This record gives sequence, structure tokens and C-alpha cells, in this order.
Amino acid sequence: MLLHDSHDPFYRVPGGPAPTGATITIRFRCDEAASVVLRTWMHEELAYPMAFDGHDLYEAVVTLPKEAGLFWYDFVIYREDGRTLRYGNAKDKLGGIGALYGDEELHSYQITIYKPSYKTPAFMLSANIYQIFPDRFWRAPTQSVDDRTDRHIHASWDEDLLTDSDPRSGDHMALDFFGGTLTGIQEKLPYLHDLGITVLYLNPIFRARSNHRYDTGDYMEIDPLLGTREEFRSLCQAAEALGMRVMLDGVFSHTGEDSRYFNHFGHYDTKGAFQGPESPYYDWYTFQRFPDQYSCWWGIPSLPECRKNNPEYQKFMFRDRTGVVPYWIHQGSGGWRLDVADELSMDFLRKLRTAVKKADKDAVVLGEVWEDASNKVAYNEVRCYCTGDTLDSVMNYPLRLAILDFATGAAPAGALARLVKHQAEVYPPQFRYALMNLIGSHDRARALNVLAGREGVGLSKDEQQALRLTAEEYALAVSRYKTCIDILCALPGCPTIYYGDEAGLTGCPDPFCRRPFPWGREDKELQAYVARKLTERQHSPLLRYGLCDIDAPDADTLVITRFMDQVDGLGRKAYRKERQTITIRRGR
Repeated sequence: MLLHDSHDPFYRVPGGPAPTGATITIRFRCDEAASVVLRTWMHEELAYPMAFDGHDLYEAVVTLPKEAGLFWYDFVIYREDGRTLRYGNAKDKLGGIGALYGDEELHSYQITIYKPSYKTPAFMLSANIYQIFPDRFWRAPTQSVDDRTDRHIHASWDEDLLTDSDPRSGDHMALDFFGGTLTGIQEKLPYLHDLGITVLYLNPIFRARSNHRYDTGDYMEIDPLLGTREEFRSLCQAAEALGMRVMLDGVFSHTGEDSRYFNHFGHYDTKGAFQGPESPYYDWYTFQRFPDQYSCWWGIPSLPECRKNNPEYQKFMFRDRTGVVPYWIHQGSGGWRLDVADELSMDFLRKLRTAVKKADKDAVVLGEVWEDASNKVAYNEVRCYCTGDTLDSVMNYPLRLAILDFATGAAPAGALARLVKHQAEVYPPQFRYALMNLIGSHDRARALNVLAGREGVGLSKDEQQALRLTAEEYALAVSRYKTCIDILCALPGCPTIYYGDEAGLTGCPDPFCRRPFPWGREDKELQAYVARKLTERQHSPLLRYGLCDIDAPDADTLVITRFMDQVDGLGRKAYRKERQTITIRRGR
């Protein structure tokens, strides 16, 4: 017998992540060894002979380094017959019961070591988040005047999208606008409040050429079609009066080519990098051959990539009070969601976090990281974003995929339960309870299309635009979406709604996942279901902060137990013991 189970608190005490300098007891069961050695490594490899109880249990006590980071361990088993065995993490690297390794690469168990001072903003812990694509939420009058002549403004909110593509890259041009505004969002705050929302996450709102505004034109100016700086402040104040905070989208890895800084088309009154080396912004970018060949994000010419290590660029971003990052917090934002956070260096993220927390210690820094954020490999570097020096938390794309696979029958309940246990093992609680647990987003086909199996993969743009769910497909998707909501509201973290998903909005991938909110044509029953679940959760300390157990008694059933013991899930003292068991069964 060889056994170590990192999901079982008997085998690792305490389990999960740990603060720097903590003492950990690690146990291993084995009835076929002369001795067992615990091998650990962080910056150096160490070996700890494990004490034997005379029966089948081996034990070692380890003091973790006083440095935040990733600490790894596995086991070396010396047998009586002279053979040496290696035992490490499960082959899928998700922890729990481990595996015996031969000649193949061994996967070690992981302990995430975080700073004891690591705190995430209280308003983000188990928040209910609503993501808004600003141009498509609601149109209401603004004080600002749009001075662009290259935009197509749809006359009617109910028109469909334009589908023209950039001939240089094939990327969607995204130059058609429905005219959603900040005042429109403010008008709908009562709706969002009744839905149970506590955090609004806005896709980019700064001046840009496109409707998605990920091609920033001016970081210091609200896009005139959306509104004014005063209207932004008014939105933040009105939201806060209803118990909501506004989180902005920070796009710092690249700008737009049509920007104050690059100025490809000369639309701005500044000398941009495209005008030559005399530009104060020239060194923000990398030219292979001036002016036509330059580094750009994912090869898209309209998105020239920034040199994030450039001192002047960093000063522009982080300068006290007037830098982009602190400035918009002082204007009322509750913090930043960082676009492609894993394309920003760890040094850049540390400086960004410092600037954010200096502006407001309770502001949030949340990153777009699609993989395991505790050990993401980016640019040949293993990065841990949850040690307390970079991000507060991340968008939880692995959970999204696991929930969708369970809801559609693509994977058994056990796969989802296993991922949830793994995240509890590697994410510190303050990070885990602030995870943006999403199902839909602006980067993927609408949740209902995914759940109906009608994403439109392989179809032309015209075919995707014409695709509509049948009544039967829609009913199936709604039933499955309710299951997804049930799961999101039962787990630690922040249930996140992409605008319109709760109203029955459908669509294939970009741009068709970005249609206008269907005001007046909502699925009222689905809206009421989502509002009820989010509101129940918002008013339940147990569902927001309780500890969590999860099990899968069969392939179609999840059993999630939330409970309070001496402490809650964040390690805070629990004043009363409670327990709630939620059983979720997969339907069709």
C-alpha cells in the first residue's frame, strides 16, 4: 500500500495553501518500505527522513520558507529488496490521491505559500458580479458629443450587427455602434440591484475606434459616445448608494493603432509613434521596420503591443494620482480587471498592485488568466498569481469549462468536484472567495448556445449570424443554464452574469455574443430564477463565506455542503455553527 491524499486533512495538516513560515505535517501510508524520504524543493532540493510509527504510517514536519511562492514535495520509497520507488501528485496534477512513477516525469504536490499580510477587498469576497459590454446594454442621453465620422450608428436597438472584417488580419472590424451609454447603465441600476448584483464589471470605456474598445485611443478620456468623466463619477456614486461597486477593464498590454500614442491615421493632435522617433511615445512600441512592421497583439495590426518595461510607459500608468491606474480609482472606480494579465510581467503587475492599493487599499486587482493561476507557465516562467504581491484574484475559466462539461453531459460530476477540490488546495481562501466564477463572457459564444450545442463552430459569419435556437433547443439550454446558476451560487467565489444571459440572449462567438440587451423581450421566468438565486446567496453568510465540501456520488449528481465550524472559509471566527447541503442533479 502506498497512499498520500492531499485532499484529506489527515495527510497534510493544515491542508491547502499556507502563509510563509508555517509548519506543515505531512503523512504517508506505506507497508512495503524499509524507509521513506520526503523530498521538497523550492529554490533548493531538501530531503526529510520520515518518522515511522511501526505499522504503516510515515510522518515528517516541515517549516515552510519565509518567502512567498510555490513549494513542492513528493516521496522516495526505499524497499527491503533494494528497489527505489517514487510517489508524487496524481497524473492530472490536480492533487488528492497520488500516483507511482517510473521513468516518466514525476509531478510533485504543490503548496502555495502566500504573504501573511495578503488581503483581498471585502466588497469582492463572494460578490455577485454583472459583466456589461457598454455599447450594448442601454442607450440613454449623454452630455458628451461624439466627434468621430468613421462609426456606423445603428438607428434601431433591434437591428443586427454588421459583420465586416479587417482585410489585413481577418479580425472583425467592430465599427458599428448601438450607442449604449454610462447614463444608460445608471438608469438600469435598480434592475441590477433587484437582480442581486453587487459588482459591475464594465468592458473598456475609454476612447477607442472600435465598439469593444480594447484598442484604447486615450486612457484619460471616456469614449464620447459612452459619456463624460462626470457621468462616470455619477454612475459610480449611484452604484455605491445601492451597495454596488464599479470595476473597470484595464487594457495595458497594447493600445489601438488609432490612438493618441500610436496615431496611425493622424486623428489625434499628438505626434504618435507612427510619426517617427521624435514622438514621446515611440519607445512604447517595437518596430521591426519603421513604420509598417511592428510588434502587435496576436498579429493584429490594429493593436500595436506596448513595451511594458519602458520606464516612461510605467510612469504614465502608475504615477501617483495622475497615472492611469490610480487616476480612475480616484474618479470612483472600485478597481481593475486586467485584460490578458498573463501577458504583463510579474514586475509590472507588482507595480500596478502597489499603485492600486496606494490609491485605495480596498480597490481590487483581478486578472484575466485562463489556466490554473497558481502555477501558470507564461513566457517560459512559472507564475503564481495568488501569493499576495500581484493579483487579488482571477477570472475562473477552468471552473467555467468544468461546469459546462457537467451541464451538457460531456464530463461526469466527479470531474467538476475534483477541480473544485484542487482549487481549494492551491488557491488561498482570500483569493478563492474572490474568484470571478463565470459561465458567459464577451470572448465566447453565448452560454445558451454552448449549452444547446449550437456554438456555430465551423460556420461562416453569415451562417452564425442567421443561427437561431429552436424552441426545443432553447428550453434545453435554459434548463442547463439554471443548473449552472445553481452550481455558481452554491460554491465559494463570485457568481458572474454576462449581460443578457439572464434574459435569454443567444448568439454565436464574437461579434454575435455582443448583441444588444433585449429590453422588452426578456425571458421573464429565467430572469426571476437568476434573481432569486443571486439574492438568496447575497443574504446568506453561509453561502457567501462558509466552508465547502463537494462530492459526486454518481456521474450525474453533485452534493455541495456549505458549513460554518469554528471559522468560516476565510479563516475568520464563526459565531454560530450552520450547515446546508445542496444536491444538484444533471437533467437531460
